[in-house]
Amino acid sequence: MTAQKSILITGCSSGIGYDAAHTLHKRGWRVFATCRAEADCERLRGEGLESFLLDYVDEASIKTTVQECLGRTGGTLDALYNNGAYAIPAAVEDYPRDALRAIFEANFFGYFDLINQVIPVMRRQGHGRIINCSSVLGFAALRYRGAYNATKFAMEGMTDTLRLEMRGTRIHIILVEPGPITTLFRKNAQAPFEKWIDWKNSARHVEYEEVMLPRLYAETDGEPSAGELPSAAVTKKLIHALEHPNPNPRYFVTWPTHFSGVLKRLLSTRMQDRIFGRM
Repeated sequence: MTAQKSILITGCSSGIGYDAAHTLHKRGWRVFATCRAEADCERLRGEGLESFLLDYVDEASIKTTVQECLGRTGGTLDALYNNGAYAIPAAVEDYPRDALRAIFEANFFGYFDLINQVIPVMRRQGHGRIINCSSVLGFAALRYRGAYNATKFAMEGMTDTLRLEMRGTRIHIILVEPGPITTLFRKNAQAPFEKWIDWKNSARHVEYEEVMLPRLYAETDGEPSAGELPSAAVTKKLIHALEHPNPNPRYFVTWPTHFSGVLKRLLSTRMQDRIFGRM
């Protein structure tokens, strides 16, 4: 009888992580679904998942989570899916230094702290898959998303490096790069924006008032925007990354991601600026 495979997934309270956790659980994986809030963990436990706290900005939380997983499996872990992240929408000139520190702690430092605690486990057992959820914004920058762009660009650079360093091992390092996905991502960006961005005193206050704020606080009617797909589209690529014997190093999700990838390969920087500068 084949042993049940195990996976640790972060950011499972909603959206991409939530869909991945439930779908993999139904496929027979032993899923450790983590969230930043105990209330969300309790809700997931009520839905039949094994769930406990993990906050990327809390080093003790990361260590405790890894120990909890290993204690439940007897010391093994087949896969890690780093998914949790957030944005602080703003013009680059309006980011205070502490805002950049905070978002890098969550979106970058926490990822690789967790990865580095999992790698020794995978080395001992002789296999593993580490999958980082990036974004089209991990290789194609857009205006007013500078902090998020920066964390994803950095994460992709470190992930690529780790993949090269793990060549010759049976530890696969993989990136999943979604474009627009139907999640609470925009809503979850409101609190960080309110905490860090003094937009009323910005040289760009008119742009904030006329363009950025209406977009950030827009009440959606449930209809997806152009190119937007449900979280299940990401999970479909995740399943291939986890279960195929020879997974791809990168998985694009949504046509805007594929389109942006083509533009990055074919066009000059000036031409890219003309196109991405309108978005």
